[in-house]
Amino acid sequence: MSNLAIFEDSIKKYSMDLSGVISISGKPGLFKVVAQSKNNIIVESLQDGKRTPAYSTDRISALEDISIYTYEDDIPLKEVYKGIFKKEDGGKAPSHKESLNKLTEYLLEVLPNYDEDRVYPSDIKKLFQWYNLLHDAGLVSAGEEEKKEEKKADKKEKKAEEKKTEKKPAKKAEKKPAAKKSTAKKTAEKKTTAKKSSTKKS
Repeated sequence: MSNLAIFEDSIKKYSMDLSGVISISGKPGLFKVVAQSKNNIIVESLQDGKRTPAYSTDRISALEDISIYTYEDDIPLKEVYKGIFKKEDGGKAPSHKESLNKLTEYLLEVLPNYDEDRVYPSDIKKLFQWYNLLHDAGLVSAGEEEKKEEKKADKKEKKAEEKKTEKKPAKKAEKKPAAKKSTAKKTAEKKTTAKKSSTKKS
């Protein structure tokens, strides 16, 4: 099994949603898209919560579309963040202000086969800076999607069981009145025959 396959297998149970989170070239930090119009989008800073417009002329990158080069296939940024989340047990990553050697060693532990020639030092620092910004904003989490899917499956099973239990008594209730009606008809027929026989004797 390749290093990439081992990495992907180790984070299978985790899930992370970076949808709506963007970076804007020339502006520090990360932003969350909160509204959209014809000419621009309104974004909210993850650091101070301030809202500003962003235009089509701005160089905008969606975090869910960013990947990290490896010697095999490219790995989506959110997958790398799952690895950091697992390593830190949900805690923060080292600061982007740490030495490059320390950050490089850390990244090699999380993603052993990342392409050291194409992933630049500035990319590595940004990777850690973004992770901690997301963490501080409460957007770094894992396993939420799995929990939701499990709850949905449980609800479906419960509904199916409820439908089964509802159907069974309904069938029994229908049979009982039908049986009573048939016996009532028989007794009525007996009475009419009895009356006929009595009139014949007289």
